[in-house]
Amino acid sequence: MSRVPPVSVTALLGHLLQRQWILVLRRPVQLVHPLLFFCLVVFMFPIGLGPATEVLGQFAPALLWIVALLANLIGSDSLFRDDFADGSIDQLLLSGYPLYFVVIPHLLVHWLITGVILALGAPLFAYTLAMPAVAIPTLVVSLLLGTGTLTVLGALGAALTVGLRRGGGLITLLIAPFYIPVLIFGVAAVEAPLNGATASPYLALLGAFFAASLALGPLAIGAGLRISVDG
Repeated sequence: MSRVPPVSVTALLGHLLQRQWILVLRRPVQLVHPLLFFCLVVFMFPIGLGPATEVLGQFAPALLWIVALLANLIGSDSLFRDDFADGSIDQLLLSGYPLYFVVIPHLLVHWLITGVILALGAPLFAYTLAMPAVAIPTLVVSLLLGTGTLTVLGALGAALTVGLRRGGGLITLLIAPFYIPVLIFGVAAVEAPLNGATASPYLALLGAFFAASLALGPLAIGAGLRISVDG
């Protein structure tokens, strides 16, 4: 006879989401670290390159996207590490719940602190780099969509290396090639308004990437966690 979970999937999602937020709030540095990293790079870039607004505006789309990618990558290493260390992952894998719903709260909280916060702060960073205002709405939307995909990809790498002591470098090697399409279309979306073109095709592709990663990513991440635990 199959095992019947003691509570509903909705209750499980709510409990796991609350738990993830509590863990984040207990470690404020985890919440502000991606934003501080983003700020440091963005505000130091004009010092190194010079104050010429034309040059800064030209490099701003690529710079903002690269920094967002690196900020996401930095936080991915510890995404499942605490749960693996205290045995929570083992309990969830044995609970009988679909792994898809077990993974979703981790992804949502990580995306909020490494993607949404950066996207909402992007207008200030764009202003610092002298980016024309016409591209700022596209920048925000592209970062919201793109960082969602980056979060799923980073979580997949974290799931596959969670049992290793130093898996950060391995995560980079595993998922960096998959980051490249998101980076290319994200930068192209922001540059399109600057060149008088429409960003809709690029945003549509970023949205398709996000939808596909959200549909298939948690399944792959759950399988990766099971492989790491069983291994």
